[in-house]
Amino acid sequence: MGPPAIEIDNVGVHRDGGWVLRDFSLAVEPGCKVGLTGPSGCGKSTLLGCILGFVRADAGRVVVDGSEMNARSIWSLRRRIGYVAQEPDPGRGTVEEVLARPFHYRANRSLAGNLERVPAWMERLGLAHALRRKAVVDLSGGEKQRIALIAALLLERDILLLDEITSALDRERRASVLQILRECPATMLIVSHDEAVFAMSDHVVEMRPPEPSS
Repeated sequence: MGPPAIEIDNVGVHRDGGWVLRDFSLAVEPGCKVGLTGPSGCGKSTLLGCILGFVRADAGRVVVDGSEMNARSIWSLRRRIGYVAQEPDPGRGTVEEVLARPFHYRANRSLAGNLERVPAWMERLGLAHALRRKAVVDLSGGEKQRIALIAALLLERDILLLDEITSALDRERRASVLQILRECPATMLIVSHDEAVFAMSDHVVEMRPPEPSS
């Protein structure tokens, strides 16, 4: 049996005189879908930032596919991870341009043929075909979330980190997103307060705010 896809080993992050995340450990096996919940301020988004390498852990370690996240490994490990923020910022341009942009980079060029799947993904997610020519800055929050999800799926990452992926969606759109996630073979860590997300997850982990420093 191989290593966990994601291993969080006693990770702590200290900011502004206090711990925003402390002594947190979690192992996510390959292919598992894990829901992550908890009250505001318990460190959920900070944890995702640590896994992506955007936030430096002050204690403990983050291991992705058996490799510890550090200055030498960060770029190669990020290429294995897809991330959809609660409020995505896709940049400038039309939806079509934003979806095509990652495939301009050498590391993703071999997957450029996946852009042919965009119309099918948009249809499944209730996005009108004409939306492809619309500026992303003019999209609603729910539309941006679904476009960001399509972008992550096109890149075929082994690991998906999803932050409140259903928060801006109505019941019908939420059901479409959850069905796609069920079908996706990637390992997933999904921050959510949505019972429907927990129902499709293999495990649900509830985080607690760190105890104040004594």
